[in-house]
Amino acid sequence: MSSANAPKGPAALAVLTLAALGVVYGDIGTSPLYALKEVFHAGHVAPTRANILGVLSLIFWTMTTVVSLKYVLLILRADNNGEGGLIAMLALATTAVAGRPELRRVLLVVGMFGTAIFYGDGVITPAISVLSAVEGLEIVAPGLERFVVPITLVVLTALFAAQRFGTGGIGKAFGPVTLVWFAALIALGLPQVVEHPGVLVALSPVHAIGFFGREPLVAFIALGAVVLCVTGGEALYADMGHFGRRPIRIAWYGLVMPALVVNYFGQGALLLEDPTAVENPFYLLAPAWARLPLELLATAATVIASQALITAAFSVTKQAIQLGILPRMRVLHTSVKDTGQIYVPFVNWGLYVFIVLAVALFGSSSKLASAYGIAVTLDMTITTIMTFYVIRYGWKYPLPLCLLATGFFFVIDITFFASNMLKLFAGGWFPIVIGIGMFTLMLTWMQGRKLVAARLRDEAIDLEGFLEAVFVSPPVRVPGTAVFLAAEAGLTPNALMHNLKHNKVLHEHNLFVSVRHHEVPWIGFDERIEMQPLGHDCWQVTLHFGFKNDPDVPEALKLLEGRGVPLEEMETSYFLSRDTVIPTFGGGMALWREKLFASMHRNASAAADFLNLPTNRIVELGSKVEI
Repeated sequence: MSSANAPKGPAALAVLTLAALGVVYGDIGTSPLYALKEVFHAGHVAPTRANILGVLSLIFWTMTTVVSLKYVLLILRADNNGEGGLIAMLALATTAVAGRPELRRVLLVVGMFGTAIFYGDGVITPAISVLSAVEGLEIVAPGLERFVVPITLVVLTALFAAQRFGTGGIGKAFGPVTLVWFAALIALGLPQVVEHPGVLVALSPVHAIGFFGREPLVAFIALGAVVLCVTGGEALYADMGHFGRRPIRIAWYGLVMPALVVNYFGQGALLLEDPTAVENPFYLLAPAWARLPLELLATAATVIASQALITAAFSVTKQAIQLGILPRMRVLHTSVKDTGQIYVPFVNWGLYVFIVLAVALFGSSSKLASAYGIAVTLDMTITTIMTFYVIRYGWKYPLPLCLLATGFFFVIDITFFASNMLKLFAGGWFPIVIGIGMFTLMLTWMQGRKLVAARLRDEAIDLEGFLEAVFVSPPVRVPGTAVFLAAEAGLTPNALMHNLKHNKVLHEHNLFVSVRHHEVPWIGFDERIEMQPLGHDCWQVTLHFGFKNDPDVPEALKLLEGRGVPLEEMETSYFLSRDTVIPTFGGGMALWREKLFASMHRNASAAADFLNLPTNRIVELGSKVEI
């Protein structure tokens, strides 16, 4: 049962809300480390009283519209059987427009691009979060400035090296540590707000509007840094399946937003009193004696924020593999109790390499802030677009209401995106390059799989017709059960033909199994299996899995017990064909993309591992496929 649908008493609700603090709000909760500082750091916005109040007003109303209204009120309602995130939204949107194939194809490509861009965000977030926390050393002890990058790299290296052990143990501390962090945000900001209550006038949107009225270009440029206050908003939706809507909403309205507002306004009050504090207003809120403990707490909070994003990257990758968007990769489960706790070595070390590159290339959180924002605002815009198709075609809401609801947020998202595009050559290119690279891999993989499937279909023989021909003069039947894995139901698997050609025998019982992945998160055991008898002790079996189910074929086949199909573990063999892809000139894709696909296909983890087949009962037979 997903947490979203689990019954919750007051105690369970409190536990889930505390856990949501650590996982869901780690990223947005650490934004005060750098968001306000970056607005003034580049020098475009002078730290005058009117500008400071205008920026604070922009930050408050950005959090209110983007997070409180868009994500917490609207987007959290768009759950896919209790699950959230861009892939869940993509599945919802494409299902909603299933009767419009052209539109469905466009939405699939847009959703894939959003998923690809997420990996760019996954590189920048840990880099800027940990770097901004460690930069507190420059305030604590200015002589330690040269150690900031090395310490950041040590912290990140330890974080990524620890992934293979799982996060079950340390994950329990995430909520309490993040609770202490939000309490610290309030404790730092509140004294300044109490001392300078005049700063609260920035709660009025008049100051944000006035800022745009006085200096429209400067205010537009400032939006590129203001949006840093809502980075992590997508996590609200992505982690809905773990916690459910209610704990996420309670945590946001009850603690997270109040703590963030108090801290930002505290920083603003400090800048009104001392504009030179723009150097690092977050750490300068603290008295000198508290800065070193605050540095340690901030580092812990940013590690938690990074961990949440790394975990999300593993989860998104697994879902993308299930939907056929990415090639099979080795996915390890790090907990026997929680199936959601996984470790994907290739993604882990791929992210690590690019994060180290980002830290070494940019060297400071201010320079990284230039790279941050484009990926985030692009994903926010794509989520809004997908939401329109879900509420219009899935929920059947009236067109004017759908346009009004999503159009309002689309204008906000696209404005933030346009502002961030000004930073494209100052570093914004970095996550975009990563996203485009991932998108190329995804598109190539999907199109390549379609080409292979089409070629195999063209060359395949109808299974029922083939079996009829075989049993005209039946081969020798040997004891046991053979399970032939086939990509498509109704077609003769290559492994069967090779087995008959080379071994000239057929098992006593034969199952022709095809595995189908669906655009829903979970499919229960009651809908897992379909069986059709083909005669001569042969059966066509189709197994159904959601994109969050683990495709375990032997476990699923146990559901056939009592239906006349013998499946003794030691007398069952699994036959599958390992296709070698041969790129050729002519139709299909460009030759370089066919070569790329062939390489991805060759290096994908074995189908046997992906389908959880017993290693000592597998027979693989090779064949070549030209595309």
